[in-house]
Amino acid sequence: MELGPSRFEENAALKGRETSFIMAEALVAPVLASWRESLFAHEWLHQDGTIRKPADMTDTVRVRRLTAEERIDKGQVLERPVLGIGIMDNIEIGSGRDLFLALAAKGIDKIPVHIPKSQLEDFRLFVRIP
Repeated sequence: MELGPSRFEENAALKGRETSFIMAEALVAPVLASWRESLFAHEWLHQDGTIRKPADMTDTVRVRRLTAEERIDKGQVLERPVLGIGIMDNIEIGSGRDLFLALAAKGIDKIPVHIPKSQLEDFRLFVRIP
């Protein structure tokens, strides 16, 4: 499945802080490898780093995943997820985590995201800047 950049819009979580972020194209495999170290990853990933199937998720996370998949499948405009570097120096997926992981589970290997300008150097191995 190929998703063009026109399918994405600015994330509402950036309201008032738009100039502090840039758009980038996240490389899914290295992002997930880093995010695996997050305290939140266990809800979405198995210990080996593979994305859980909806049946393996808690009810709350499953609903978020299925809702994100429905938006993708219907061709709706999607908000770019927001990535950042966490306190343990791993990538964190902030706003849009459900969308990022639903796209990754569908085999998308590059996803448009927002990253903080101040962390651009930290992201050099994880994103491409258009």
